[in-house]
Amino acid sequence: MVHLTKANCELFRREPDEIFSSIDSLVEHCRNQRDMSVDQWLPPANLATKAIHTDQLVLTNGDDESYHMNDWSFSQLCRLAGVTKETVNRLSSETAARVFAEPLPRGNKPLQVLVSGSQARAIHGASYTRLFDAELLDTVLDAADDFEPPHEGLNGATGLYCGEQDMFCFLIDPLGWIDIDGDAFAPGFFVWNSEVGRRTLGIQTFWYQQICQNHIVWDAVEVFELNRKHTANVREGLDEIRSAIQRLVARRDARRDGFAQIVKRAMETRFEDEDEAQKALAKTGVGQRLTRQAIELARQQGRFTIFTVLDAVTRIAGKIANAGERAKIDQQAGSLLELAV
Repeated sequence: MVHLTKANCELFRREPDEIFSSIDSLVEHCRNQRDMSVDQWLPPANLATKAIHTDQLVLTNGDDESYHMNDWSFSQLCRLAGVTKETVNRLSSETAARVFAEPLPRGNKPLQVLVSGSQARAIHGASYTRLFDAELLDTVLDAADDFEPPHEGLNGATGLYCGEQDMFCFLIDPLGWIDIDGDAFAPGFFVWNSEVGRRTLGIQTFWYQQICQNHIVWDAVEVFELNRKHTANVREGLDEIRSAIQRLVARRDARRDGFAQIVKRAMETRFEDEDEAQKALAKTGVGQRLTRQAIELARQQGRFTIFTVLDAVTRIAGKIANAGERAKIDQQAGSLLELAV
């Protein structure tokens, strides 16, 4: 079992105006934000800055239109120009405009500027593919059946967040509990996205035992995570997210009793010795080094049941930085449950 902290990290970094009281209010906000936003494709030569006051710098598009920048789009502009944001912030707007006059890219590939009203929300190169938060939430609402936010956490945290840089949504099924030897598990998931390039598109699904007030998910099993970069095929990620939620729902609906029995048998079924446990892991495709680490962790717990060995692999894999590698190992190790069928 593992403890999941993504929602906990979101809880402590969000401002009050980024917290939404219901999934409906979050969806409405994201749809309005999408409807108000327009991508402008500009030749690099048209992108410039100008000072409109001694302390205000705006972005111009070559058509006498100017846009205010928020902290994120200004940071992107500085990265495009290869100048230090902290240095530019110490300059007057007139001096800053001159700083940007030469180092901004002047190639042939167009730049895309996401504009909402009078504000430039983001600046990207041609290879970036935008996916709106509303598109992700529409997929979630279509696939998730009877899921809702967790209980309110510290500081009024709801698990539903959206700011100028990204969106995060935490949902559980409060009626999806299954009982395993007196321990209750229920399904839940996190989804996240950024319309402006702040983070990937992603999902993490799981079965959990408890969620505390600071939104740490305790004793999670069957953890699956997927991330997609905002490249040309990012919308394929929506299909993958839909499938991940549907698998969670299908397990809840069709395998509720079966899953409980399988995990119960996995907790009761012991390997004869360490060698048998090691051979079973080897057959799943888990690497030798990870297998040795898992066997050592299971040895420390003093028993070699199917579930203990699987839990050991999951704990170790959770420390691997690459999400794709973690998901592969989780899938390989998960096949151990077939021994309990």
